[in-house]
Amino acid sequence: MKAFRVAALLAIIAGPAYAQQMPHINMMQDAPGKTDEEKAADAERDQRYKETMKKIPDAKTSSDPWGGMRADPPKNAAPKTSVAPKASAAAKKTKTAPTAN
Repeated sequence: MKAFRVAALLAIIAGPAYAQQMPHINMMQDAPGKTDEEKAADAERDQRYKETMKKIPDAKTSSDPWGGMRADPPKNAAPKTSVAPKASAAAKKTKTAPTAN
C-alpha cells in the first residue's frame, strides 16, 4: 500500500514536467489573408482614426477624479522652541516703585 502511494505521488509530480517536454503543435489553422478591398478598408479606417485623434485637444488640466474631494494639504506647524516663554505685555507695564527701607 505504501508503494502505491509513493508511485501515485511520483506520477502527480512528474505529470507537469512531462507535459513541458511534449512538442508544441499549433492546432489552429492560419486565417486566410485579407483581400485588397479589406486592406483598403483597414487603411481608410486607420487614416480616419488618426485624423480624429489630431482633432482632440491636449488635456492641460489634472485628470485626478478625487481632486475636489480632498481637503487642503496640512499646513506646516511653527517649529516648537525650548526657550522660556516671554513675559506678557501686562507684566512689562506694571513696574513697582522702589521702596525706601
